[in-house]
Amino acid sequence: MSQQPVLLPYADPAFVADPFPLYRQLREDGPVRRVVIAGGLEAWLVTRYEDGLVALSDPRLSSDVRDASDPQLVQRLPATERDSMLRNMLRSDPPDHTRLRRLVSKAFTARRVAELQPRVQAIADQLLDAIVPVGHADLVKDFALPLPVTVISELLGVPVAERHDFQRLTDDMILQGTAPPDPAQMDAAWRQMRSYLTRLLEAKRARPGDDLLSALITTRDEEHRLDEDELIAMAFLLLAAGYITTVNLIGSGIAALLAHPDQLQMLREDPALLPGAIEEFLRYDGPVSPGIARFAREDVTIAGVAVPRGATVLVASAIADRDPARFFDPDHLDITRQDNAHLAFGHGIHYCLGAPLARLEGQIAIGTALRRLHHLTLAVPPGELQWRPGGLRGPERLPVTFTSSDSN
Repeated sequence: MSQQPVLLPYADPAFVADPFPLYRQLREDGPVRRVVIAGGLEAWLVTRYEDGLVALSDPRLSSDVRDASDPQLVQRLPATERDSMLRNMLRSDPPDHTRLRRLVSKAFTARRVAELQPRVQAIADQLLDAIVPVGHADLVKDFALPLPVTVISELLGVPVAERHDFQRLTDDMILQGTAPPDPAQMDAAWRQMRSYLTRLLEAKRARPGDDLLSALITTRDEEHRLDEDELIAMAFLLLAAGYITTVNLIGSGIAALLAHPDQLQMLREDPALLPGAIEEFLRYDGPVSPGIARFAREDVTIAGVAVPRGATVLVASAIADRDPARFFDPDHLDITRQDNAHLAFGHGIHYCLGAPLARLEGQIAIGTALRRLHHLTLAVPPGELQWRPGGLRGPERLPVTFTSSDSN
């Protein structure tokens, strides 16, 4: 294995559009590779499926970014995030992670999510009602984005008038692209978000509703199981994580079908294939790329490679999910694929809490779009489709043309 880090060229539109040839080469070159990612940060990339499973279950690899030693990584975090916004379950380890996850896990069980099905379906149909008569749309802006934003906002109790603002603030903080962020701008963005969440939670205290944020406030104020920073960090995580990756799942799934007309036709003819198709979209071109960050608490050996304490470790789900040692013909999209245990939602104690909701939204969104939008076609050449750079992968826009069906 080369000791020189390999640059992941996220500033190159060609790589962003199709990173998989380089990903494949990295996996073939070795199980753990030093790389340089967005903003010049160095990381140790775990490229193979079985090694990824082990790494995601290794308690020596922390989820807390404060265990990182890379000065660039630590310095690029705004003070507000270091002090408070990291105190959520995504960026914590046991016992804090166990406590925090338990507080919200009941809201995301398969049974509770299934109860949301009629409302998610209604939202999908309302969004399509607005674009079906037009015959063309940007399926990211007009459909894939507002659907999960509306769902998570209703679940948490964000007022309709404020949803655009919270989404804009979240995008400003998270969808940073590839350039190193300006520390002053990042600090300002995080302070704006904290101020917004503080106002939202104060309004919920004054007039609680039948929503998850009101329930968390009760937990904070009556049971003393959350402190104020943890409450704000939890609200941010649920709002942001509740829509960003689902937007990418819907957008990338439809883009994959448009690039594979045989799979599109198969799914149109047999909608019962949709649950398996969602799993294949997640495996084939998942919403996080290259993968999931961890930080070495101590010197650790991964797949025979010595990784030093404080190193950033990226478990590359986007690469591991195309590992031919685990998946047959992995670069081929196959919506009938069986035994599809991908890593797109992670593994172990941090397995994505919102996975059942993301699956439901993906199935309803893509299924409804295929049912109501006939002759669905990209409105630009495939090579001109623009993809998000950096760690969250999905099309920036998905311009399409179509004709409408007779029923919704």
